Amino acid sequence: MPKVRAAVCREFGKPLTIEEVELADPGPGEVEVTLAACAICFSDISYIDGGWGGTLPAVYGHEAAGHISKVGAGVTGYAEGDPVIATLIRACGTCPACATGHPTTCETPYDRDRGPLSLPGGGTLHHGLKVGAFAERCVVHVSQIAPVPPDMPMEAACLLSCGVITGVGAVVNTGRVRPGEVVVVIGAGGVGLNAIQGARLAGAARVIAVDMTEGKLAAARDFGATDGILATDPKPWAEVQRIAGRMADAVFVTVGAIPAFDAAPRYLAAQGRMVMVGMPHSGAVSTYEPVIIAYMAQAMVGSVMGDTVLTRDIRWMVDLYRQGRLKLDELVSGRWSLDQINEAIADTRSGAARRNVIVF
Repeated sequence: MPKVRAAVCREFGKPLTIEEVELADPGPGEVEVTLAACAICFSDISYIDGGWGGTLPAVYGHEAAGHISKVGAGVTGYAEGDPVIATLIRACGTCPACATGHPTTCETPYDRDRGPLSLPGGGTLHHGLKVGAFAERCVVHVSQIAPVPPDMPMEAACLLSCGVITGVGAVVNTGRVRPGEVVVVIGAGGVGLNAIQGARLAGAARVIAVDMTEGKLAAARDFGATDGILATDPKPWAEVQRIAGRMADAVFVTVGAIPAFDAAPRYLAAQGRMVMVGMPHSGAVSTYEPVIIAYMAQAMVGSVMGDTVLTRDIRWMVDLYRQGRLKLDELVSGRWSLDQINEAIADTRSGAARRNVIVF
């Protein structure tokens, strides 16, 4: 069985170890991708910390791009050498969710403990987030890839696999922001900056960023925010009325911090909607007054991976990037080798990075 170098999580909350593991050849409907770049997402870190449980040992990583190196039986439309992104959106195409255009919530189960990865000698190695891209190569289902142009930098392309589609998609697909609306984005990190880009592209009249530091608010303006509010203000939601003359039509919570979820409804106008994008650890609980949500006819909705349809949305976003209307290169904070992955994770934890990318 082919061997690859991978960053393995053997104990929650501990550094990853670089090991040689086994990767099965692609089966029917699968492809092998030789990776060029994989970004570090806070979802990877939450799994590494044990925030959502799971089986160990595991290989995480899911925001990836590279070139197809092997094609399994029955795969059409792709060939060896094709540049693609690889994402955790694994879709059967036939369940009720897939059939109604929502592949991000595909109902067909996938056993990540019986995936293509294994320890030398055959021991179980968890296929983290259905991709296992903290490795030189990965094997994924063909539904998890989408083509990108040959001349597109892989460090930029990989961001389309999660951070960009999650942020832009939450605004365009889930939140359905319309021209002229007032939008608040809580959190100006990697996903938040893309939600800001999505609101700008959707024609929002005001795109108001909320974050803990002036530096993050300055970055938000670079990506299209019209205004910024410090979350440390006594009543930051009151600033929305002052800035826009009314409260927000939509507020997007792009961080996993419970105080952000608690405060989010306060930013909303009547009939406004709160879109929950960031994902706290399992067991974390938010509180709010349901009578206000009911009386103000407001809505609360979750958004996973921006409700993205890869075959529809990636082509559109690539085109926007090539036109200069979607910033991707500017999202890359640092480039690291696989051997430096623990340093890259530590830098991501600090909150300073937009996206750190492992370059192979």
